[in-house]
Amino acid sequence: MSRAAYRTPVVGDEDAILRARLHAIWATQPGWRGWLSTVDHKEIGLRYIVTAFLLLAVGGIEALAIRLQLAGPNLHLLTPDQYNQFFSTHGMTMIFLYASPILSGFSNYLWPLLLGSRDMAFPRLNAFSYWVYLAAAIFLYTGFLTGAGPNDGWFNYVPYAEKDYNPGLNQDFYSLGMVLLGISTTVGAANFIVTAFKMRAPGMSINRLPIMVWGTLTASAANLIVVPAVSLAFFMLWMDRQFGTGFFLPSEGGQPLLWQHLFWIFGHPWVYAIVLPAMGMVSDGLPVFCRQPLVGYAIVALSTVATMILGFGVWVHHMFATGLPGLSLSFFSGASIIITFPSAVAVFAWLATIWTGRPVITTAFLFFSSMILLFVIGGVSGFMTASVPVDWQLTDTYFIVAHIHYVLIGINVFPVVGATYFWFPKMTGRFMNERLGRWNFWTMFLGFNLGFLPMHLTGLLGMPRRVYTYPV
Repeated sequence: MSRAAYRTPVVGDEDAILRARLHAIWATQPGWRGWLSTVDHKEIGLRYIVTAFLLLAVGGIEALAIRLQLAGPNLHLLTPDQYNQFFSTHGMTMIFLYASPILSGFSNYLWPLLLGSRDMAFPRLNAFSYWVYLAAAIFLYTGFLTGAGPNDGWFNYVPYAEKDYNPGLNQDFYSLGMVLLGISTTVGAANFIVTAFKMRAPGMSINRLPIMVWGTLTASAANLIVVPAVSLAFFMLWMDRQFGTGFFLPSEGGQPLLWQHLFWIFGHPWVYAIVLPAMGMVSDGLPVFCRQPLVGYAIVALSTVATMILGFGVWVHHMFATGLPGLSLSFFSGASIIITFPSAVAVFAWLATIWTGRPVITTAFLFFSSMILLFVIGGVSGFMTASVPVDWQLTDTYFIVAHIHYVLIGINVFPVVGATYFWFPKMTGRFMNERLGRWNFWTMFLGFNLGFLPMHLTGLLGMPRRVYTYPV
C-alpha cells in the first residue's frame, strides 16, 4: 500500500468532506422526488408565497359571494347556513391561511440572504412546516367543499360551536384543521428564532439586523407562546364535541368565557404577528426608493419589540361587552391605548424617511407609502375601540368590520404586494411591468377604500355585522 494512503488528512480535506456532506443534505434531486423532498429555503419560500396567494384569491371569491348576498335587501343568493360557512371560511382563509403564511414565504426566501447563511437553521423542519400548512389548508377546505365548513365565524365562539347547538361535522373539521395548522406555525416559529440567533454572518451583530428580520423574529417569539394556547382551545372544543368533556359547557361545570380568553390571548398577538413582518418589509423597502437609510433604525427596531410585548396585554379589549369586572376593563383599555405609541414610531420614521429623501415613484413605492395612510386609518379606528364606552356602542357593528380590514389588508396585503414588485427581480430575474403595476395599485387602492371606508359610517349608524340579510 502506498505511503499516501497512510497520510493524515489536512484541514482542507476535512472542509471538502464537510462541504460534500452538506451538499448531499441540501441538494435537490432531479424529477418529482426532488420536487417533493427539497429543503432549499428559496423553493420552500416560493411555495409558501404561491400557496398563500392562491388562498388569498379563494378568500376574495368568498368575500364576493358575501357582498353579493348583501348587495340589496331580502336577497337569497345564499341560504343562511351557506352564508355562515362563507363568511366563516373567508375569515379563516384570510387570517390563518393567507396572512401569516405569505410572510413566512418571504422570510423563508429572504432571511438566509439577509443574514448571510446557507439556509435556515433546520432545513428539513422548514419543509415539514410548509407541507403541514398545505395539508391543514386542504383538510379545512375539504370540510367547506363538502358542506361542512366552519359556520361559527373564524372566532368560533361557544356555546354555538358545541355539539348540542352545532351537531354537524363543521366545527370538527375546523378544530382539527386548526390544531394541524398550529403545528406548522409553531415549528416554523422555532426555526426562525434559531436561525436569527445562530445563523448570522460573522460581524452581523443584533443591532445590525434588517427591520424585516426584527419583525419576523418578534412575531415568531409571540407565535411560539400563543399558538399552543389556541391549539389547546381547539383541541378542548373537539374533546367537548366528541367525548363530552364539558370544558366550555356551564351545565358540565365549564366556562364559555374560557374559550374567549384562550382564543383572544392568541388572537391579538397574532394580529401583530401578521403585521410586524409586513411593516418590516416597508421599513427595508421604502428607504431604497427614498435613496437614504431608514430614519431612526434603532427606535423602529425597539418599537417593533415593544409593540409585540404590549400586544400580550390587550386581548381583553375584544371582550369588553362580556361583563368583566370594571378594574379589568380599565387595565386593558389603558394598555390598548398605550400600544399606539410604539406603533406610531414606525409611521413617523417612514414619513421622515420620505421627507428627507429623494423619492423615486415606482409601483413598489406606491404600495409601501400608501400603507402608511391605511395604517393610520386602521390605527385610529382601533384607538377608538380601546375606549370601553365607545367599544360598547361599536362592538358587533360594521365599524369593526371596517377596522379589521384596514388593519389586515392595509398593513398586510398592500406591503406584501409592494414587496412582490420589489423582490420579484431577485426571485425570477425579471422586472414586472411598471405601467400595469400602476394600474394595479390605483385599482386596489381606490377599490379598497371605496369598499371599506363607508363601513365606518354604516357601523356608526348601527348596522350589525354577521347578518344574513336585512329588510328594506
